[in-house]
Amino acid sequence: MKELNYAMQFKGSAQPVNAADPNILNIKSVAQSTVIRSAVGATGLNTHVQGAAGAFARFCSQLRMTGHGAFAEDGEITFGEGNSIRFVTVQEGHVQRAAQPGLMAGASIWRVEGGEGQFAGASGFITSNFYLNQAGELTDNQFGVIFVP
Repeated sequence: MKELNYAMQFKGSAQPVNAADPNILNIKSVAQSTVIRSAVGATGLNTHVQGAAGAFARFCSQLRMTGHGAFAEDGEITFGEGNSIRFVTVQEGHVQRAAQPGLMAGASIWRVEGGEGQFAGASGFITSNFYLNQAGELTDNQFGVIFVP
């Protein structure tokens, strides 16, 4: 098995499937190839997220609220053309009001349940840390460890 690690920042939207049920959201986002730098120095932690040359990754999921601040999610991430992974939440994800006014923040852990192309037979886990504004604009920071045959 080969181990693939990735860190990407996806930007997109979270919109209700229909106005009658705001507890089910369609999530769509895109990430440019990314370089994420974290450096610890005398002043503490410094970070920088920068786009890099390369193709885009596309994210599509459905999020279902299951209780106060809890949700389940499943979806697919496509890396370039024809290379995709399928995922589901391991347990419930959580979302709550962020310290910054007008934002909701949340996190979840997803289990990779296979894929296509490069990811046929893949397994592994992805963590998602995200925030969402009142207009439905989403920023999702993901770190994945994926094993491929």
